[in-house]
Amino acid sequence: MSYPFYIILLSLQFCRLILPGSLGKIYIAAAVLSTNNLDWVYNTGDISTNQAAIAIVVYLLAMLMIGAWGLRLRGLEDFHLAGRSLRTILLTGTFCATIVGASSTIGMAGLGFRSGLPGAWWMLSGTIGMIMLSLFFAEKIRSKGCYTLPELLGSFYGEKARTSASVLIAVSWVGVIAVQIAAAGKVLGALFGGNGTIFMIACTLVFVLYTAHGGQSSVVRTDLVQFLIIIIGMVILFFAGLSSAGAGLILSQSFPTSAQMGSWEVLSMIIVVGSAYLVGPDMYSRLLSASSPRDAKISALIAAIILIPLAFIITSLGVFSRSLYPATPPEGAILSLLTGLLSPGMGGLVAAALLAAFMSSADTSLMTVTSILTFDIYKKARPKASPAHLMNISRMAVVLIGASSLLLAISLPGIIKTLLIAYTVFSSGLLLPTVAGFYKERLGLTSGGAICALLGGGTTAIFLGQSYPLLGMAVSMTLLLTVSYLERRHTKGNASGAG
Repeated sequence: MSYPFYIILLSLQFCRLILPGSLGKIYIAAAVLSTNNLDWVYNTGDISTNQAAIAIVVYLLAMLMIGAWGLRLRGLEDFHLAGRSLRTILLTGTFCATIVGASSTIGMAGLGFRSGLPGAWWMLSGTIGMIMLSLFFAEKIRSKGCYTLPELLGSFYGEKARTSASVLIAVSWVGVIAVQIAAAGKVLGALFGGNGTIFMIACTLVFVLYTAHGGQSSVVRTDLVQFLIIIIGMVILFFAGLSSAGAGLILSQSFPTSAQMGSWEVLSMIIVVGSAYLVGPDMYSRLLSASSPRDAKISALIAAIILIPLAFIITSLGVFSRSLYPATPPEGAILSLLTGLLSPGMGGLVAAALLAAFMSSADTSLMTVTSILTFDIYKKARPKASPAHLMNISRMAVVLIGASSLLLAISLPGIIKTLLIAYTVFSSGLLLPTVAGFYKERLGLTSGGAICALLGGGTTAIFLGQSYPLLGMAVSMTLLLTVSYLERRHTKGNASGAG
């Protein structure tokens, strides 16, 4: 084993001391697996590969240490919502880190490669949803004091709607986690060669372990650091591409549409992707973790503003790649720039930035599904379960969901395609019942209408969403209003008959 990895393995013993019991032993096995895999790279690669490998291992170990060091959980609220103590800086950082994931890096650069600068609409659509969330709903959501989005829906429409929403979100968001894992394997496989599945396993183990250890508290602590790494990495790669391709390439781009991405495609993306942020369970988990309704509102708005220039920076990477490496597959745009333009040390840093993007999105989504399984499904089935028992169930859920997402990641198609499927299914069922729930009495909505909208919209999107991305929302709206009207009429008729 090479000398740098003796140092790394010594640091593992330190990390083991701060992880509890069996979790520490699992962590050692996980870290040795990832380290041994990169040690093979070190011993068989050239000096450039060695430097990149060291940068990646240092990054992974740093995330484990930040997530575990000095953490003391006082109960379920600390584990699932960071004790509802997040103020503006931490909350803004975790919002941004959650949003900038595989689709907003590898996927959006691929859109830039295919469609030019209008590919930025992927993230810009999310910022539109975030701004609407901030201005109209953030304070209301935080004031409800719920743990999850399904619990919020249950407060509007009852327990059946809560259960339906829980199932729909859990199924959709496992796909979201899987995309991040697949992207991590793709980046490390391109950088080092070898078996991408091993790299996927190593990265999954890292974010699953620190999430299982500290829950939302660990996630938030790592997210702020990871977002700073993301910004540094993307800016380095942008200026490398700008230097090689020239500023004229960007200035000549068409926006807001192009020959490859017309108005209808842009509109569909704004509605589908924007609504996934407007009613996203991961966004709501951040709002519900805020120390106050005002912090929730301000942080969401600041995050949206920060992400606007970042959308254009990342999309430009695809434009540069198409000019410099036209034979590259679209979703390989960032990887072609990374391997073709950067020095070994800088390449390792940018690769770490990409991993930070993937893992910071994956850990938040992992906690989102974990909270839903714990509070909206398991606790409902066992209402007398003790807090200690629910904590154990939460940690088991983290591991189970992470493993399921890893298995799905191994067989995934393209990043944007997979995310669009997940977002379309989720948004079609949940957008209208969630937003309309704040105005339930004024609109005369009923629980039956909401349940039909959830199931009907989501089911329509599963079977027809790829061909007709907005059809599920239309079905959901129709069912929500029609069934609610029929139920009100039926109730009124029964009341009149009884009179």
